[in-house]
Amino acid sequence: MTSLKVITFDLDDTLWDNSGVMARTETGHYGWLLDNLAVWLEERRWPPWRLDVDQGLEDYLQRRKRLAQEVPERRGDFTWLRLRALEAQLEAQGLPRSAATLWAAAAMNEFHRLRVQVTPHPEAAELLADLGQRYRLAAITNGNIHLKRQPLAGYFEVAIAAGELLAPKPDPTAFLTALERFEVAPQNAMHVGDSWEEDIVPALRLGMHAVWISEERHDALPKGVHRIGHVRELRGVLAALNSPY
Repeated sequence: MTSLKVITFDLDDTLWDNSGVMARTETGHYGWLLDNLAVWLEERRWPPWRLDVDQGLEDYLQRRKRLAQEVPERRGDFTWLRLRALEAQLEAQGLPRSAATLWAAAAMNEFHRLRVQVTPHPEAAELLADLGQRYRLAAITNGNIHLKRQPLAGYFEVAIAAGELLAPKPDPTAFLTALERFEVAPQNAMHVGDSWEEDIVPALRLGMHAVWISEERHDALPKGVHRIGHVRELRGVLAALNSPY
């Protein structure tokens, strides 16, 4: 049997499919910016925006990549990278600094509105509600979803955005922060996530149990790692760990 007290969860691609959400959010918030900015510029009889959506998105992406290299401590703070990249792009297109700051902030508000429109796996809410009766639960994510506004927020006693700590996974800081808040030893905690490098490796190095959500088959996994194909299978792992035999 195990003396498990805490379970921490990754969010994106663990409790929901994230790929479609990010694609819609990326194009959606940028399209919102260009549409509304065009009206604003025309009302003031200022020169029109010179980039189309595809050109603008590519420039936006490259600016984020350069910022991540120039300010490496912020490489995991995706909200900061996006905000600063938008400000710089808006200024490069001729907006004064004050207007660029306001429009970038408005676009990021739209980003976050779209970003939280995730659809958790059908089993997720019931699973977390059940587990919450026996364990203390935390969310640890590298994503920049507003944690308090995401659909499953109420099930987590602790929610940590690793990028905002300037220590994105696989840096152990977010895991250690969760353990400290719960006042629990690593061997009494389990982390559940889909990324081998960002979720499983740091959890193992700290001495936590780890559940890897992956469709990849591996004959031999390190001691303490359990592979499942979907979060719905987590109950089976816990049942095995809690078995006296």
